[in-house]
Amino acid sequence: MQRRDFIKGVGVGSLALGAAGAASMAHAKAEYDWKMVTTWPKNFPGLGTGANNLAALIEQMSGGRIKVHVYGAGELVPAFEVFDAVSRGTAQMGHGSAYYWKGKSEAAQFFSTVPFGLTAQEMNAWIYHGGGLELWSELYGQFGLIPAPAGNSGVQMGGWFNKEIKSVEDLKGLKMRIPGLGGEVLARAGGTPVNLPGGELFTALQNGTIDATEWVGPYNDLAFGLYKAAKYYYYPGWHEPGTIMEAMVNKQAFEALPADLQAIVLNACKVVNQDMLAEYTARNPTALRTLVDKHGVELRRFPDDVIRKLRGLSEEVIAEIAERDPFAAKVHAAYRKFLAQAREWTGIAELSYLNARDLV
Repeated sequence: MQRRDFIKGVGVGSLALGAAGAASMAHAKAEYDWKMVTTWPKNFPGLGTGANNLAALIEQMSGGRIKVHVYGAGELVPAFEVFDAVSRGTAQMGHGSAYYWKGKSEAAQFFSTVPFGLTAQEMNAWIYHGGGLELWSELYGQFGLIPAPAGNSGVQMGGWFNKEIKSVEDLKGLKMRIPGLGGEVLARAGGTPVNLPGGELFTALQNGTIDATEWVGPYNDLAFGLYKAAKYYYYPGWHEPGTIMEAMVNKQAFEALPADLQAIVLNACKVVNQDMLAEYTARNPTALRTLVDKHGVELRRFPDDVIRKLRGLSEEVIAEIAERDPFAAKVHAAYRKFLAQAREWTGIAELSYLNARDLV
């Protein structure tokens, strides 16, 4: 009787293990159809194509087990509703930049770019190895989201202007499309920041709704034809020294994936993050020469006194955000600590090397 009970028990156990194994295999072989909404115009060079590349890479790496359908700004949801759409599950993924969501949390802006802050290389170091991603995940987790870097523009240009900027006085009354912390700094300098999606910039600049606009850099600005609407092209991009393009994933959708597909999604983001920065670094020089040599764009550097004023105002704006938002204060402290370390090393390494390379 004991032997019969043992054999019966083994049989029941085997059936249970078999059922569990079959369920696990079925889960592993399941296919997922995801939507990705973006803040960028459909197929726009660099930004829109970066989202496309991410979707294609996830499908390829997963052997087709995840198919991601990309929707440009306005196709499924407006550009500035991407965060909410992914948070509530209308789409499983989004692609944009965190400074667009400062209305949700002012701390979000630190995970996009900070005026006079970390460069792209330094930003990646902070996010991946300096505790930045943990803070970012803590913030977005409150909205049911998982964030990941999925692109970087590098140092951007200062923007397009219909008049020369010779002093700080020229910023007063200026209506300029400039998002995030940079927009708050402009307001402190007496200007009027306007937040518009990329697809509306050319028309707004051409018809005088705005007096100036920043977008990204020569590669993207040439594609938008901004040189047809403004004469002066300023640098450096003090407001965006290394802007992260983010992927955000609906947490519930992510947790429904088996572990291997979760790893594929996150690592695909890392690949696209690296590739986009490389593309901008390769494309911007050629595009800049086209703007200057073919289209007669007048390249200008912001005067030193303007840069100094903007830097001082930037420090004020950031400090005030930290004072009024407890989580922003936590992120700001971590960011400042890493920036101090990075500044010292970058000065010894990259900056010294670049000065040596250009020494005549």
